Amino acid sequence: MEGALKLWAVIFAVGALNYVSRVSFIALFSKRAMPPLLARALRYVPAAMLTALILPMVVDAGSAGTGWLTPKVAAAVIATAVAYWKLGTLWTLGVGMGSLWLLNLWS
Repeated sequence: MEGALKLWAVIFAVGALNYVSRVSFIALFSKRAMPPLLARALRYVPAAMLTALILPMVVDAGSAGTGWLTPKVAAAVIATAVAYWKLGTLWTLGVGMGSLWLLNLWS
């Protein structure tokens, strides 16, 4: 029982700290204008976060000896090209996943 209580206390504390840290930015910038430099810098946060999440999945650290010609990298390049020209999420996901499956079968 004591371990479960500690676990719930930690979950509650982390949730409360997460909530307070997010609300602080809303409370801080709700009454005043955001500086232009900060607003311009915040535009790049989603792309940076997406890159930080996707790149480790595509470029596997264990496959450093095989080079860049892996099925994951090739499928990511194909999906990037489809996203650039088609500008559709479903097209990008479908073609990227299909090319990954085909390249895995082929190799």
